[in-house]
Amino acid sequence: MSSQILKLLPKTFIMPKLYSSREIEKVLLKNGFDFISQKGSHQKYRKAGNPTLTVILPANKKEIPYGTFKSIVGQSQLKETDFTK
Repeated sequence: MSSQILKLLPKTFIMPKLYSSREIEKVLLKNGFDFISQKGSHQKYRKAGNPTLTVILPANKKEIPYGTFKSIVGQSQLKETDFTK
């Protein structure tokens, strides 16, 4: 990064932890989601209930982008803290 960009960032700026597909999969399975299908590089997990929750997870990625991770958290109705345990 150039020094100009670094000056714009707050001193306390910390990059969020990036999770792998495998780490996210383990948390989903632990929280009652079942593997349903895979099409290409995307896996589908579902949790029965009211409402039925469906999560689409990119497969075989070492690092899931933070925005994609936030989308997975929203789809699963879990909290970010569930993934840090």
